[in-house]
Amino acid sequence: MPDRPRRLIIAITGATGAVYGVRLLRHLQAMPGVETHVIVSEAAVLTLQQETGMTRRAVEALADVVHKTRDVGASIASGSFQSDGMVIAPCSMKTLAAVAHGLSDNLIARAADVVLKERRRLVLMVRETPFNLAHLRNMTAVTEMGGIIFPPLPSFYHQPRSIDEMVDHTVARVIDLFGIDHALAPRWTGMKPAADA
Repeated sequence: MPDRPRRLIIAITGATGAVYGVRLLRHLQAMPGVETHVIVSEAAVLTLQQETGMTRRAVEALADVVHKTRDVGASIASGSFQSDGMVIAPCSMKTLAAVAHGLSDNLIARAADVVLKERRRLVLMVRETPFNLAHLRNMTAVTEMGGIIFPPLPSFYHQPRSIDEMVDHTVARVIDLFGIDHALAPRWTGMKPAADA
């Protein structure tokens, strides 16, 4: 274990599903030894307001360090800055395309590029439906580069009773990918046989 906090970069883009980025930041904020760096895109500001009623400032307050989208000279733009990886939650198709093609034209795309080149974990919670061929090819390209495509698809085997439980279960699975202990959602223990089996 390194002599530093677990550092995760969280980017929120303008795709629907802003709640995933917010809940991820909230849960990580409550976990000792985790340091979060957040980037909120301009389009995300609109989506956050529409879907959660939150302002940029309120979301940024959930993170330890805040970076501006245009600040390509930020610490997280360099591979010498040590992090455990990055989550883009949600990830728009525009951001997916930028990552897939190495277009580091803003800090979100640059930080993702750095994470990939340094062989760290990159998780893209892509949000679009249905996918067209460009989307699918871009997801394939990112996967071939070592990234993880993680559409935030709800599961129902744990019988969620609310949207919050569905969101938290998905966020818990993302946190699992970084090997961070948590108790946000029930673990799968297998199916019980039906009573009339």
